[in-house]
Amino acid sequence: MRKDKFKTMKNVFDDHAEKILFKLMSEGHFEGLESPVLIGKEANIFTARKGEGKVIVKIYRLETSDFRKMYEYIRYDTRYLGLMKKKRLIIFSWCQREFRNLLKAREAGLNVPTPIAFKDNILVMEMIGKDSPAPQLKDKHPKNPEKFYNGLLDNLASLYSAGFVHGDVSEFNILNDNGTPVIIDFSQASPLRSANSKELLERDARNISRFFSKLGIDTEKEEVMNRIIG
Repeated sequence: MRKDKFKTMKNVFDDHAEKILFKLMSEGHFEGLESPVLIGKEANIFTARKGEGKVIVKIYRLETSDFRKMYEYIRYDTRYLGLMKKKRLIIFSWCQREFRNLLKAREAGLNVPTPIAFKDNILVMEMIGKDSPAPQLKDKHPKNPEKFYNGLLDNLASLYSAGFVHGDVSEFNILNDNGTPVIIDFSQASPLRSANSKELLERDARNISRFFSKLGIDTEKEEVMNRIIG
């Protein structure tokens, strides 16, 4: 995909991004960017060709990402210390953190994209969906909301049992893969030992209860929390 097609996308293709994209391509993780999926607050997301299939390439923006917000999450994680005021290192650690958290989630049996590779501010992972990316839950509600709701809570309970809380679960960070919930965006996921883990869990429970109540599910924040904690 030509660079000039993406020039308007918040300067995602700076010299550093081009260098890292080329390195990841030369290592065989994908063959070329295909098309944009989402221009998010912190990152731009693309599909990329990989043999007969596709993968997702997520590029965290170095110049416009809110690294202060990132640091508010990451500063509680003992895996990442001494990053204060180091903007670029915070963003690189944010990307690495998503890769590592996705691995932990996969090991715990969650429905999440398989992480493939990362370098600095770029993450390569499995594309959920057969021919095109699965839609966000906000864009495609499940035909069976109760089944979807229960599947989501089972996933989050498994994550909690593995010692983590997601911290940003909402209809924006859940994919509807033909009726199966797939959780994405794991950069802010935090170990339960983190000082803010209870606050993050309450936020997840509140968001889940709010959304699924609109779909007719009789649920409250406390019920969601109890289901996750087990």
